[in-house]
Amino acid sequence: MKKQIYTCVAALSVIGFANAQQEVAIEKVTKIEAKEVKKKEQQAKVQIAIILDSSTSMNGLINQARAQLWDVVNTFIDAKVDGKVPFVEVALYTHGQGPSGDLGDFTRKIQPLTRDLDQISKELFALHTTGGTEYCGAVVTRATKELEWDPNPKTYKAIFIAGNESFKQGDVDAEVACKAAIAKGIIVNTIYCGSEAEGISGGWKACAMLADGTYTVINQHRAIAHVEAPQDAKILELNKKLNKTYVTYNDIGRDKVKLQKEADVQNAALSSNTAVNRACSKASGNYWNSSWDLVDASSVKDFDWSTIKDERLPAELKKLNIDERKKWVAEKRQERKKVQDEITKLASDRQKFVSNKQKELAEKDGVALDSAIRSTVITQAKKKGYVFEKK
Repeated sequence: MKKQIYTCVAALSVIGFANAQQEVAIEKVTKIEAKEVKKKEQQAKVQIAIILDSSTSMNGLINQARAQLWDVVNTFIDAKVDGKVPFVEVALYTHGQGPSGDLGDFTRKIQPLTRDLDQISKELFALHTTGGTEYCGAVVTRATKELEWDPNPKTYKAIFIAGNESFKQGDVDAEVACKAAIAKGIIVNTIYCGSEAEGISGGWKACAMLADGTYTVINQHRAIAHVEAPQDAKILELNKKLNKTYVTYNDIGRDKVKLQKEADVQNAALSSNTAVNRACSKASGNYWNSSWDLVDASSVKDFDWSTIKDERLPAELKKLNIDERKKWVAEKRQERKKVQDEITKLASDRQKFVSNKQKELAEKDGVALDSAIRSTVITQAKKKGYVFEKK
């Protein structure tokens, strides 16, 4: 018995150490992001926290989230608020994980609000299902209190929580949690994986209504459908060119370039449709990597070129002086914009083709996670003054 206890304690220690290392890595990126966002504080923003049930029955839900992250982010490509194009920050939580979670309520913060979409994608692919206890009130409370929500009342701030058990499980009152969220201007939208009647009886609709949210029912077992469009091959070819325009300048750059490539591979393995949606996100302003990419970082006003350490730069930049580096990076920025513009034009044509196919699939197989989130954010963001030019 003692041996089993020691083994359990050791395992938890390893998990705790790994989580601590991850927190340090996340903190590095978020600190750099925070500096850049402060310089761009007049820019509009969107903040979305995605909370997924990671209990045993939710493999289909998590797989949908992996495939459809990019589709959700792409919702805001053509949006504006007060004439400005907003950027998107995404946070990721799970609930229902089981005793390996951060707290006794089995909730877990995977990522804080971040623009690092590659990291969000990586964490989604790393998720696994286990356990069966779901504490919605507890995880909504955590997200409300822990995340750096923008105090600007015009900012669209929303929590999307998905699951298939009663919304009111656990010691934290779910209704109180939802009221506390909307008091901070955070809308809580609930997504029930099951029948509409079961979700209503489980409190999912009532709690959403308390936080000005929407109650949606989805089919979490729906297979990820691939819609092949005539533009796909060219978009994927341009994505490879796009990757060549990223230039590292600090100690996290090498790992982030590797992560970017891994995310491309993982998403392509799901389907070419997912890979194309990711490429379209990368061609937009929502794919922003100032924490490690010199092209993005130097486009921010008052960027200090003198702080860059030569040893962190690629070989072709080490031999150049500051003025020559500025010129080289400016050319790389022009190259990136040209590729992004090509992808954007192709993506616009592609969307017209894909939309009709997706409507047919929804009628046949039921609504999926991306449709539930996308239709909700458009409706709710419009009330905040966001304009969707092509939607």
